[in-house]
Amino acid sequence: MTEFEATITDLSHDGRGVARIDNKATFVSGALPGERVLLKYRKRHRKYDDAEIVSVIEPSPDRVEPKCRHFGQCSGCSLQHMAPAAQIASKQHVLAENFERIGKVAPESWLPPLTDEPWAYRRKGRFSVRFVTKKGRVLVGFREESNPAFVADIEQCEVIHPAIGPKVGLLASVIQTLDVARDIPQVEFAAGDDTVALVFRHLSPMSDSDKDKLTVFAKEHGFAIYLQPGNHSSVYPLWPESPRLAFAIPADNVELEFLPLDFVQVNAGMNQRMLARTLELLDLRPEHRVLDLFCGLGNFTLPIARHVAEVVGVEGEHGLVERAAANAARNGIANASFRVANLFEDQRKEPWAGEKWDRILLDPPRAGADKVFEYLPRKGTDRIVYVSCHPGSLARDAGILVEKHGFRLVSAGVMDMFPHTAHVESIALFERR
Repeated sequence: MTEFEATITDLSHDGRGVARIDNKATFVSGALPGERVLLKYRKRHRKYDDAEIVSVIEPSPDRVEPKCRHFGQCSGCSLQHMAPAAQIASKQHVLAENFERIGKVAPESWLPPLTDEPWAYRRKGRFSVRFVTKKGRVLVGFREESNPAFVADIEQCEVIHPAIGPKVGLLASVIQTLDVARDIPQVEFAAGDDTVALVFRHLSPMSDSDKDKLTVFAKEHGFAIYLQPGNHSSVYPLWPESPRLAFAIPADNVELEFLPLDFVQVNAGMNQRMLARTLELLDLRPEHRVLDLFCGLGNFTLPIARHVAEVVGVEGEHGLVERAAANAARNGIANASFRVANLFEDQRKEPWAGEKWDRILLDPPRAGADKVFEYLPRKGTDRIVYVSCHPGSLARDAGILVEKHGFRLVSAGVMDMFPHTAHVESIALFERR
């Protein structure tokens, strides 16, 4: 295939370099802005093309040697070849560009980026599992960068919790010995402060022999093992009989228990920093009443409760609300309560939606919180803090709050929840004008 030179002018939303060739975008994995590279096409499309690097002719000063030997093959990370400071600057640029282009707003000031340890940080995730007949063995890992239909052949992962990351190859080896090896599509992992759990999804019944092998593996490597023969509700512990997953929030004397498939923030260190910044921006007082929307297990709700008169958390998933309430009771927190509600539907008839709240905290999924703004905020709320996992939806919602609800976008900034990826986590403070 013909090779050609190009200059990389930008990064795409998924961390690939972008070159303009004949007025057409060409996306290049592993390339950085400002680089002159030799390319060859991977796949041509009508509106854009995909290419891969043959060689880097003029490297960016931000280029570094990736730590992981599987970088470029595995799709788990897209920016290991970029210096950490440059990664943060790029994410801040993405956030600013989204505010300008989508929300037509800009923060009055930028918050300093929040960063933490960039390696071995990931405590939650899902491995794909595939028995590959041609290789005669099981592969465990994330999808291939060049072909997402295939599982990358990896032995270890540098960004996963240290109890799991170095043992990806060992996990593949033990699965290969199981009778149901061909019927295990995934293994989820979840790490608490003291316990690391693996959840094996299996599409056919698991024999006693297989269960014994997994138990031996668990005891040898210090894992808790769960089995999942069906949907989420089918998950049960294999060994030990009653494992306990939990993480502490020392600054507010809170500990949250969770189940292995529950949503928790994947980066434990960054979660602590994010909580501290969120409480600072909320500017809480003992007399305040706070509404925490999309509250999950109470990750924000319970620390907030230590500082205010009352906090109510609202979440759409019944199981998470039950465990949030149990966490409140376990921590002796009586001024936090929880409600189940689909926040993407009109909730104005619910009592909590009609009450006065001094502060509102939002931590929605990627879809954002625009539906919430059809019935909230009401008069009396003069400060909103918005934690976002998607800069586009945050920018859109910022525009709504500023244009329709009389708020100012006081400050905003990025939080590096997922180092070495293009994922942009951010936080913004809104105050009523």
